[in-house]
Amino acid sequence: MQKRLEGRIAVVTGASRGLGRAMALALAREGAHVIATARTQGGLEELDDDIRKLGGSATLAPADIKDYAAIDRLGAGIFERWKKLDIVIGNAGLLGKLTPMPHADPKMFEDVMAVNVTANYRLIRSLDPLLKGSDAGRAVF
Repeated sequence: MQKRLEGRIAVVTGASRGLGRAMALALAREGAHVIATARTQGGLEELDDDIRKLGGSATLAPADIKDYAAIDRLGAGIFERWKKLDIVIGNAGLLGKLTPMPHADPKMFEDVMAVNVTANYRLIRSLDPLLKGSDAGRAVF
């Protein structure tokens, strides 16, 4: 059976649980090599086990999405190994506490912005050149 994403390289952030995990498994099931990133090493290792059970392959890149230097290292590592990237799933996100803005803790607000805005800007900045190296690069946030 032909897998639609055979030979494709995909990055998934927030891949250790929830939607990110489900997306990583779906991409692997279709033949993509998944570069999975999340803060939780144990969750990434469980994901890797499940991807291998599907007959897929993964590279684990444990990191906090707020570690912007790690995002840059991720881009450099992908370039060194594959020279291109086909898919980015920017799934990592932070809700924060639901409260009226005047009651919002400034640190909580800064964390939400760092994860949901700045980290995604840094992902685009680091990975867009690699997506352009693909014949069909796509990003979903």
